[in-house]
This record gives sequence, structure tokens and C-alpha cells, in this order.
Amino acid sequence: MIGNMRTTALASTQGEIDFMCFPRIDSPTLFAALLDAQRGGSLSLAPVLDAPRLKQMYLPETNVLITRFMSPDAVCEIFDFMPVAADGADSDSAVPNCVVRLVRSIYGPVSLAMRCAPRFDYARIGHEVEHNGENAVHFKPADGSETIALHATVALAIDQHDAVAHFDLAEGQTACFVLGAAVDCVQLSLPCHDALAQTVAFWRKWSGQSTYRGRYREVVMRSALLLKLLSSREYGAIVAAPTFGLPETPDGARRWDYRYAWIRDAAFSVYALLRLGYVGEAQAFMRWIAERNKRCHSDGSLRVMYAVDGEDAPEETAIDTLHGSGGAPPLIGNAARDQKQLDVYGALMDAVYLFNKYGEAISHDGWEHVTRTVNYVAEHWEEPDHGIWEFRNGPRPLLHSRLMCWVALDRALRLAQKRSLPAPFALWFEVRDSIHRDVYQNFWNDELESFVQTPGSKTLDASVLMMPLVRFIGPKDKRWLSTLDAIGHELGVDPLIFRYTRGDTLDGLPGEESGFSACSFWYAEALARAGRVDEGRLVFEKMLAYANHVGLYSEEVAVSGESLGNFPQALTHLALISAAFQLDRSLDGAHAPWS
Repeated sequence: MIGNMRTTALASTQGEIDFMCFPRIDSPTLFAALLDAQRGGSLSLAPVLDAPRLKQMYLPETNVLITRFMSPDAVCEIFDFMPVAADGADSDSAVPNCVVRLVRSIYGPVSLAMRCAPRFDYARIGHEVEHNGENAVHFKPADGSETIALHATVALAIDQHDAVAHFDLAEGQTACFVLGAAVDCVQLSLPCHDALAQTVAFWRKWSGQSTYRGRYREVVMRSALLLKLLSSREYGAIVAAPTFGLPETPDGARRWDYRYAWIRDAAFSVYALLRLGYVGEAQAFMRWIAERNKRCHSDGSLRVMYAVDGEDAPEETAIDTLHGSGGAPPLIGNAARDQKQLDVYGALMDAVYLFNKYGEAISHDGWEHVTRTVNYVAEHWEEPDHGIWEFRNGPRPLLHSRLMCWVALDRALRLAQKRSLPAPFALWFEVRDSIHRDVYQNFWNDELESFVQTPGSKTLDASVLMMPLVRFIGPKDKRWLSTLDAIGHELGVDPLIFRYTRGDTLDGLPGEESGFSACSFWYAEALARAGRVDEGRLVFEKMLAYANHVGLYSEEVAVSGESLGNFPQALTHLALISAAFQLDRSLDGAHAPWS
């Protein structure tokens, strides 16, 4: 993935940009061949070589992608990036919003072919193509929306609705292509070496600000760089993933749109960013969250998710013009926006508490908004909801939701006491303690010796792995250790952890899902906290092997090792960062060997 904190693009292992939303990460697609190779559109660039070997990597500590094509007779490489000012200038006018593809011949002469085939608005509208000089082509959408331009250092031709180029490079020569809004592309002069140098400088300066020096620096920094790409420079939000429509099951089912910002990710994001030393990013995200809390409903309730700009996420709609894998049309928008998910309030308050502890103190007005929301939790915590897994077959009383309601009350009380803030202490203490008793009385199963998903059930749920992570229960408590064993035994296929008991028709959806990557990292962290450090480390190290070749993680992983679901997913990388920190801490101390 490449990006510029405005939008992102995905490049295939063949060097083809096959997914890109434009001009914003939650805008309609310009390229979607990842979902539909025939109709989706892409930007391909490759040498004409006989069965070349391909390798991909990021320039160290950057989000600049290199794709290398190698054969006995020639070697060439493509640098893919979205320009960012070296000084990180915030003004959108400082650097154009565009994709740059810089190709050079490393060894021997090489012939190359390029095809730019945009398909506007999820391939729902057509476009006209016209030359703007020998080296530029304009794509004009039929609906009159913004014209897209392709500029190049080589001659461009038009083939029906696409721009194409066929050209030769001698050893050491380069060619460059720039794709973006027509009004922006003229700002970036060709060739693009200066833009590349400035972008590399920006990313290396940003990476150098990290305070993490632990054992897993490379994977932690790749996760941090991914989170930065998923963040909005303009608004401060962090989206769950840059994609939609990628199935969570091999049969093509469960195809959701994750290009929005979930309140739930707040605590993970803020905690991860603060741990890594990125106070500015945490501050920008907290400003975004605070604005949502300020604009919440009159009763203090919040939406589950929001668009990047803080507006409501769109309604869920099928896109019939894109035929996804298995023939099912992908969905845009997300119906979960209208669900009740009480756990988001715990995530919100954990973020507020952590930022006040490690960032800056909450304002009077901010505390007023927080108080209103905490009072909402105090009044509604016993109600059934759709929960963290966003069940689509009705609400139910869920342990994880009760747990996070407890977090909301607990963090609000801690913050009020620490900062001497006014609060209805008697009410909040009473509700917090009531939730604590409710969890032990109604969500503990004596037969299974485990906490369970709903009262009276035998369904295990991996979200309970959050219990010691949010300090609800001691990591070596007897009940917790037996719960941890039950999760590993019933939900685990080494090292994968499923979200809930397999085979249960809990969510009313077709297809059986796979291991949920974030749960595996939560499991590794819980093992380390429980003193089973070597076991947790092995789970963590095994999970590292499920990243793709450049260190990015999908939402889920099949038992066969196939990546499934939207990609790359912020929650997975956030969980990785948290687990890495805990393992560093545990491995630096004494622990009993695991056998």
C-alpha cells in the first residue's frame, strides 16, 4: 500500500495498481481490478520480459514501494509513491494529490508497456479521453466530475478509453508517470526524482521520531507506517482499512466496507501512537474523537462509525457493476452504522483517559461532553446490543459490551479523581460495581470454567481476551487462566484464534469465517501477561509469518494460510504493536520456561 494521508492505493505483486479510491480514501474507486479484473480498472506498468522474477520491498522506514523485475538479460524496478512534502506541510496545495510511478532500467536495455484504465465511480459511469499534448492524457467522467490527468516523460497514446505507452529504456535511463486531478498534476514537474527524494525524506524523518527500541522494531515500525497511511492529515481520523468488498470467507461471503473510522479503534490507536512517541498524531485523532463526542445525540450516544470527515457513513449499497469473487457484488457503506454497540463508549473513555495521562489535560467543555456520554452508559449498560462483532441477526447481552461499559465508568472515575473534575461519583461508582458483579454472576460458566459470550450460554468469545488488557481482571487470576486455556483449546488453530465458537450460527450470515488476526495478537499478549511468556512469544512469532511479503496483515487468515477480509487492517496492526510491547517487557524480566 502507498498513500499520502489523503488517499491510498494498493499495488499487486505484479506491480499493477489495482485498487485506489480518489480523491479521498472513502471516495468512489478510480481503480478496482482487485475486486473485478475485467471491469474494475487498473494502472499497469511492466517490462516486456520472458517470465521475469519479481520482488517487492519498501524503501527502509518509508512507504515508498519498489517492485523489481529480474531476468538474465535485464533488471528494472518501479518506485511507487504518493508525494508528501519533506517538511510534512499540511496544506493540500503544498503537494498535489497524485500517484507517481518512476521506472528505471538497472541492467541492460528493456522494453516496457503501460496501460492506464480508470473506471470512475465504482465503474458505474463512463468517461471521455483526450490528449493534452504528446505526454499527457485527460480522462473526463461523463457525470462532469473532476478530470483526471496522466502525465508522462514518454509519449502517450489512446486505446479506446485507456491511455497506453510502449517505450524502451537503456541501462540507467528512467521514465515517470504521474496520475491525479488535472488541476494538481501540473504542479509536479517531470521528471519526478525531486518528489521521490522529498517523500523519502518525509517518511524517514517521521519514522525517526519513534521511541520504540524493542526486539520487534521492524514489524512495529511497519505497523506504525501503515497506521499513518490510514490516517487523515486533514481530519485526524484513522480508518479501519482502505478497502471494501474483500470477502472474509473462501466462498466470497461477508464483504463489508471498512473505509470509515470506528470509535472502537480510538483506544488502540491512541495507546499505540503514544507508546511509539507520536503525540501529534494521537492529538489529531483525539481532536477528531472530541468533535464526535461534542456533536453526539442529545442523550450522549454516539454512532459506531463515521466517515473520515466526521459525517455519517453512507448507507449500505450493493455495487452491481463490480462482480466480486464468487460472483457476489461488493457493498459500499456499512449497515453497522445504525447498530447499537455499547462497547464503543469504553474505547472512547479509555482513549480520553490515556491521552489525559500521557498527552494533555481535558478542557472544561470537553469534560462536559464526556460526562453526558458516561451518564448515557450508566443508564443503558444493561441493554442488549450488536457488540464488537456487529452481529446482524439482532442484539443480545454480550460480555464484551458489559466489559467496555465497565471501562467507560472506571476511566471516567479515574480521570475525574485525578483531575479533580466534577462528576456524579455516587452514581458512577454504583454502576461500575454493578457491572463488575454482573459479569461474574451472569457470564461465568462453571462447567466450562470460562467466561462466556452471553448469560447461560456455552459460547466462547475471543473478545474476552480484552479483560486483562483493560485491567478488569488480574492476568494470573484463577478464573482468567482457565478462560485463557478454554480460548486456546476451543477457538485456536495454532496460532490462529477464531472470534467465537466455530460452527455456531451466531451472526446469521452465510459462510464460516477464519482466524481473526487481531485476536491472535491479543491472545499472545494475554499469554505473556499470564506469565506464559515463551508460549505467547511463539504465537506472536508464528503470526508474523502470516503477514504478506512486505509486512502487511489482512483482517482474517484461513487455516490454510490464505489472507481473507479487508486489507490491510488497522486493528490487526494495533494489536501487533500492543503485543510487541508486552513481550518486550516480559522478556526483559524473569519468567518460567515454557515446555
